[in-house]
Amino acid sequence: MNQDVIGQAGTYRHTQPGWVIRFGFGVTMVFMAVMAGFTTQWLYVPTVVFGSLYWLFHSLTVEVDATHIRIAFGVGLIRRSIALERVESCQVVRTPWIFGWGIRYVFNGWLWNVSGFYSVELAYHNGGHFRIGTDEPAVLEAAIDAALAQQASDESV
Repeated sequence: MNQDVIGQAGTYRHTQPGWVIRFGFGVTMVFMAVMAGFTTQWLYVPTVVFGSLYWLFHSLTVEVDATHIRIAFGVGLIRRSIALERVESCQVVRTPWIFGWGIRYVFNGWLWNVSGFYSVELAYHNGGHFRIGTDEPAVLEAAIDAALAQQASDESV
């Protein structure tokens, strides 16, 4: 099901499922739960840990509106809000496989990624960078560019 929303006010919302994370954590949790039933009870602890990580990182939701870019993993406990006034520009970049998934500090800034090898890199006015992993990089880039353009036109009035 496509969860993209691009409203009349230029808002954007998309949730990208982390299929590899879902599958990997799911298989691990089932394996450990089964093994806990056959061997020792101590395996319930890692099963709960993996279940919690699954709950926290199973997807990545990105929202863009007139003032902010909001990013949230899973159920939304791990999230970030970036004011558009901090952002100078954005561009689609390929994320090397070695950067992995999750929250990572890469050579020029932070990367939040749940799956795939493309991201939209934000360039801040102060020289910093932030990458948002996405399965629809061109659409996200266009939404951010539109919000930046709208903000620039609002400031000039």
